[in-house]
Amino acid sequence: MALFPQEALNDGVRKREVFGWAMYDFANSGYTTVVLTAVFNSYFVGVAAQGADWATLAWTMVIAASSLVVMLTMPAIGAYADLHARKKRLLGMTTAACVVATAALALVGRGDLWLAAVAMVLSNVCYSYGESLTAAFLPELARPDSMGRVSGWGWSFGYFGGMLSLGLCLAYVLAAQARGVPATEFVPVTMLITAGIYGAASLATFALLRERAVPQPAAADSGGGLREALGRLAATWRRAQAYRDFCWLLACGACYQAGISVVIALAAVYAEQALGFKQAQTMMLVFLVNIAAALGAFGFGYWQDRIGHKPALALTLVGWVVMTVLAVLATGPGLFWVAAVIAGLCMGSSQSAGRALAGVFAPPTQRAEFYGLWTFATRLSAIVGPLTYGVVTLLTGGNHRLAILSTAFFFVVGLLLLVPVSVARGQAAATARPDAAAA
Repeated sequence: MALFPQEALNDGVRKREVFGWAMYDFANSGYTTVVLTAVFNSYFVGVAAQGADWATLAWTMVIAASSLVVMLTMPAIGAYADLHARKKRLLGMTTAACVVATAALALVGRGDLWLAAVAMVLSNVCYSYGESLTAAFLPELARPDSMGRVSGWGWSFGYFGGMLSLGLCLAYVLAAQARGVPATEFVPVTMLITAGIYGAASLATFALLRERAVPQPAAADSGGGLREALGRLAATWRRAQAYRDFCWLLACGACYQAGISVVIALAAVYAEQALGFKQAQTMMLVFLVNIAAALGAFGFGYWQDRIGHKPALALTLVGWVVMTVLAVLATGPGLFWVAAVIAGLCMGSSQSAGRALAGVFAPPTQRAEFYGLWTFATRLSAIVGPLTYGVVTLLTGGNHRLAILSTAFFFVVGLLLLVPVSVARGQAAATARPDAAAA
C-alpha cells in the first residue's frame, strides 16, 4: 500500500499541491519550536525580565494577551475569508507580518521587557492566524475518510521544519558557547535564523497551493466587509445547536489544548528551573520531542482513519496524563527524557487528530469560519493553560512540579468532554443544508 495514495485526495487535487500545503506546516513549525518552546521563552524569563520572581508569570501573560487577540478576531477573519474566498491572500499577509515580528525579537537585549512583549504578541498573533487559515484548506484537499492521514502528513512534515530550524540554531548556539559568547549575542541570531526559514519555506505554499473556494453570493450582494463577516458569524452561533458535536469538540479542544499550551510554552522553563537543564540540553531535548512528534503525527494519522477520530483522540489524551505524571516524578534527566518522548508522540497525534476532526465537522462553505472557531478554542486554552501554570508558581514560591501536575487536570477534563461527541452525527450536520440544520 502506498504511503501517500492519490485516492486519499479529492478529485482534481494533485500531490504537489498537498506538498505545498504541508510546506506551510514545515515553515511555521520553527516558530513554535525555537521561539515558544526551546529558546526565547527562557531568554524572556532570564534576560528580558532579568530573572525576576514574576518573570514566568509575565511570559504567560504575554502568551495570554496574544491568544486573547486571536480569540476575539479569528472567527470573524475566517468568516470573511469564506465569504470572499481570500484564505490564501490573508495567509500571505499574516505570514509576512509574522516573519518580520519574529526577526524583531533579535533586537531584544537585557531588560528590554516591553520590546520583547510587543514583538512576541505581534508574532504569535500572526502565527496563529496563519495556522488557522492553512488548516482551512485541509477539507478542500482530503477526502472525508482520509482527513486523519492527510492532516498527519502535514503535521509530521512540519516537525521536520521545526527540527531544521532548531538544528541550525543548536549548531550555532554550541559554536557560540564554545567561543564564550553570551546568550544576549547568540539568541538574537537564532531568531533571525527562524524568521528566515519561515519566510523561505512558505514560498512553496504560495507557489503550489490553490484557492478553490469562490466568493459567495452574500459577499457580492452586500459589497463585502467586516460587517457581513460578523453577521455570518453571528448566524453560525445562533445555529450552534445544529452543530452540537462541533461545540463539544470545541470544549474538549479548549481543555486538552490548554495542557499542550503549557508544554509548548513552558517545557524549557520547567526543565531549567526544576531539573537544572542548560540551554544546549534543553534544545537537544526539544529536538528529540520533535522527532517523536513527527513519527506520532504521521503514523497516527493512518491509524486514526482506521479506528475512528474519537477513539484515536481519546487515546492521545490518556497518553498526556501519563506524560504529566512522569514529568512530576522525574528528579533527574532520565525519566524526564522518557516523559518528553511520550509528550512528542502525543503532541503530534493529538493536534493532528483535532485538526482533522474539526474538518470533518466543518460545512463546505464555512471551512475557514469553523477553523476560526476552532482557533478561538485553542487560543482560549493558550490563555488558561500557561496562566494557570504561572499563577501556581507564583502562589507556591516557584514550585514548578506542582504547576506541571496541575496540567493533568486539563487532559482529564478534555477526555470527559469528548464522551458526548458523535462523529457520524457531526458529519451529517456538516453536510446538511443550513436551513435544514437549523430546523
